Order: sequence, then C-alpha cells, then structure tokens
Amino acid sequence: MLAALAEVSPDVLGLAGIDHDAQGHATAAFQDALKSLGLDLPYHFAGPSNAGVRTPFDMNGDGRIGDPQDAQSFGAFPGAGAMALLSRYPIQISQNFTTLLWADMPNAAPPLTRSGTPFPSADAFAAQRLVYKAHWQAQIAGLSVILLAAAPPVFDGTEDRNGRRNADELALVRAQLHGWPDGPSDAPFVVMGTLNQDEAGDGEGRLDALTELLSHPALRDPRQRADESASRSAVDAGRNGQHQGDPSLDTADFNDEGRNAPGNLRVDYVLPGRDLDVVGAGLHWPELGRRAVVWVDVLPP
Repeated sequence: MLAALAEVSPDVLGLAGIDHDAQGHATAAFQDALKSLGLDLPYHFAGPSNAGVRTPFDMNGDGRIGDPQDAQSFGAFPGAGAMALLSRYPIQISQNFTTLLWADMPNAAPPLTRSGTPFPSADAFAAQRLVYKAHWQAQIAGLSVILLAAAPPVFDGTEDRNGRRNADELALVRAQLHGWPDGPSDAPFVVMGTLNQDEAGDGEGRLDALTELLSHPALRDPRQRADESASRSAVDAGRNGQHQGDPSLDTADFNDEGRNAPGNLRVDYVLPGRDLDVVGAGLHWPELGRRAVVWVDVLPP
C-alpha cells in the first residue's frame, strides 16, 4: 500500500484503518515511511475515534457487558482501526462530529425492538454516538474536506442497528452539504472516505441513503475505475459472480467464497463538489493489497 500511495502521490490523503494513539506514533511512522518513498506529507490530523471506547451498556443486546461489541464502536482497544488525514498543506479542523450523539442527529432513525422501543435499551441509545470511527471537516489549501469512515451495515440482527447507523452517518454528510449545524462553508469541498456501501446494491446496507448522497446536486461522482487487468473482481468466481455492479469500480477485495462472503465491492469514495474542475480520477491497486487507492485530481480553487 505504501508504494501504491507513493505512485499516486496525493496532496491530501485520507486513511481509514490506521490505529490511533495519543502520542501520534502510528501516524508519524506512516508519514516517515511515505517520505522514505518520496511522498512528503508533513501535516496531519489524527484525532481520537469511537472504536474501542467502552460504555457501561449492553450495546449489542446479547445480555453481556464489556465485550468489544459494547464499545461505542467495535474495537479491542480505544483507537483501533481509526482515521488520519495527511496533507502537503496545513490542516485546520473546522468541524469534528466524532462525539455527536445519535439521538442529536436530526431525523435520526434508531434501531428498534418489535415493541417500538430503542434497541437494546433507551439508556444505551441515549449514550450511543452516531459516528462509527470519526467524522471530520477540515480546511486545506482553500478546500473543505469531509472525511469519514461509516459503520459497516452488517453483523447485527433484524433491528438493523449497523444498517441504520450507516444510513444516518450518510445523512450527516448530506446535512453538512446543506449547512447543518453552523451554516454552509464558502470553500469548495470534497467528500471522501469509506462509506461501506456498494452503489450497485451488492453487499448489504440501506441503499437509498447512499443513492441520495451520490445523486446530491452539490456533488459529482467520478466513478473511479481500474483497468481490466488491475481489477480484483475480473474473475467471475464465488460471490462476485452474483454481483450486479461493474467490477472495475470495486475498491475492496473482500472474501469471495462462503455463504456470508460479500465478494468485492465499491465501498471507498472520493466525491468532489460540482464547482471543482475534475481533471482526472481512478483506482490504483497495490500489487498484493486488498484495498485500492481511490484518487481524483481537481484544479485548485
């Protein structure tokens, strides 16, 4: 992955899946490794995430307390698999929604039991943060960059806790585009991150939430693709043979075999605003990696 990033040579890089530590050692080591390959991104932001942040509640309704599933988001320790933002230019964080309570999200759609009460309990939902990992809005070189890593809409039951959470995280992005909570930004913007849904409906999730975001009039979807030789879904095998989407758009090489295997999906997106001139876009697959580098080139505002 490091070599692939160096080849793409971005000015702004969003990372999902990098562990967060209070001293910033993980991000600093990543910056040093990139610099050794010729990619110097001296500025970074890597605030705390919700992964592994413990709660006193039975968040997944299994009758036990203290499991990783009972944290604000799944994680064996605080900061597991978090996010980082790296840049050639200074970063100013203008909004940080990481601690936003799900109940405070306008028009939230919480998971419910059959009786219509919050799942697993009203107290647990009142303490539940909306954001799965982290969700930031940053100002970088005249751009407003919205970076997020949304909840994967799997691993739960009929209450659809993760699916509803994913949908409301995508709704939060739409709310930002409409100026909530502090009014619209005057800067041109880019939305990027792991949205954890496939635009063709392959995999799981509330597809209407993703469709509403991708079709938002303020955004454009470059539909970055890899050439056929680089696509990881080119072979019609396993779950991929049942997919409807264009395999050249897939960004994640998930397991293809098995009853619950998702196959390879488009789950990572970089979506520029319509007032930006897009001069190039694509996917770059590491030789042995399981996630593609998703990139877009825009002219400076």
